[in-house]
Amino acid sequence: MKVKAKLKNIRISPRKVRLTADIIRNCDIAEAVFRLDNTVKKSNEPVKKILLSAVANAENNFNLDRESLVIRDIQVGEGITLKRWMPRAYGRASSILKRSSHIYITLEGKESAKKAVTKKAKKTEKEEVVKTEGSEPTVEKVAEKKKDILKSNKSHFQVEAKKKESREKGWAKTMFKRKSA
Repeated sequence: MKVKAKLKNIRISPRKVRLTADIIRNCDIAEAVFRLDNTVKKSNEPVKKILLSAVANAENNFNLDRESLVIRDIQVGEGITLKRWMPRAYGRASSILKRSSHIYITLEGKESAKKAVTKKAKKTEKEEVVKTEGSEPTVEKVAEKKKDILKSNKSHFQVEAKKKESREKGWAKTMFKRKSA
């Protein structure tokens, strides 16, 4: 299960934030927080904030366990650039670029590590009463109907997957096509 979080327009240069991002890439959460706490960089604070936000998303929205999460991907992109100027000698001016950055983080957790849900799920099958003309009402189970629908949709998804594979294969061939003389 992949969990994503983003933090935009941080007023720190992307070049400096990437140094922090490289420190915690492919670490588990406890190790990443330890590394962020024990290195001295201004960008550690916003990176830690987005990391803990992504962990909270995983725990609340997807019921994933904190110990099973790993930082699969962290990207630092360039945000808006504020252009300012500084007066120089002989009436000239030089430009100052105040850069900002966007941080995108992706955590990955194991499916088997989902927390046990406290609510007990009742496994009673719903039943529908179907009346047909000239006969007694019959009882059909909703679960059986759903299985039939899923079987019919399964073939549709297989066709879609084959089309997608053929598109991917076809693109590579047209990209590197050589003309023979």
